[in-house]
Amino acid sequence: MISKNKVVVGIGEVLWDVFPERKVLGGAPANFACHVSRFGFEGHIISAVGRDQDGKEILDNLSANNLSNMIESVDFPTGIVDVIVSEEGIPTYKIIENVAWDNIPFSSQIETVARQCDAVCFGSLAQRNENSRQTIIRFLENVSENAIIIFDVNLRQHYYTKKIILDSLKRANILKLNEDEIVILRKLFKWADIDESSICKRLLEEYKLDLVILTKGINGSCLFTPYESSFCKTPKVQVVDTVGAGDSFTAAIVSGLLLKKDIYTMHQFAVEVAAYVCTQSGGMAEWPSSLLENYL
Repeated sequence: MISKNKVVVGIGEVLWDVFPERKVLGGAPANFACHVSRFGFEGHIISAVGRDQDGKEILDNLSANNLSNMIESVDFPTGIVDVIVSEEGIPTYKIIENVAWDNIPFSSQIETVARQCDAVCFGSLAQRNENSRQTIIRFLENVSENAIIIFDVNLRQHYYTKKIILDSLKRANILKLNEDEIVILRKLFKWADIDESSICKRLLEEYKLDLVILTKGINGSCLFTPYESSFCKTPKVQVVDTVGAGDSFTAAIVSGLLLKKDIYTMHQFAVEVAAYVCTQSGGMAEWPSSLLENYL
């Protein structure tokens, strides 16, 4: 595949998703960067691992799969998340605290990539610790004013605050959230009487966003811009697990924007990609070439 000469970054957590019977490489920003690279873009993962066996295995895994990264080895254990998947394929997470990705150091190399990047995706989870939060903020402060900046809310357990969400909204031009997260935002913003579409449109207007993405599992997904909106149904598939499906959806939308696709075309493709990922195990599932052939 011909490189599109675009630099796309996922910054935040990289970790092992530990299932009862296996462990797989994960972390929302890492999943995002992995899926973006499938379009031929230069995908980078910025994070940290420990100086331990789990960290070595992550670096070896990324190298074996030719995934570009700026992952520092630090004096904290590599991140691990215990994942339990329901019969419907819905995961719940137990996230270990004070780990490597809580302590991502800023560097001149990271600053250089920030200045070069065309798109970056970040979330709230890696901002639970001030060290990584400052690295994410410094990265965002160094990106071009023309860069696509995606805030994937990614609310997990109690690892978020209204202040972090508000600050992140002000730094982004795209917001991605799911049906559970919009319920939490409704409570935080005291918007009890406002429906989902109105909340998305209000966020779009108040924070001067270019796009709001709302995924609702089996109930479909919506895209909102200042000028148009799109709704797509979710295909019925045999779900193995939904880990990484939202990250692949975001990657497909961002790639569509970089490829100058119209909102409806990129939305339908994002739905197809996420549906396929749901039929696979883990957050970085390979795609069949047939998925991309008619899109690129």
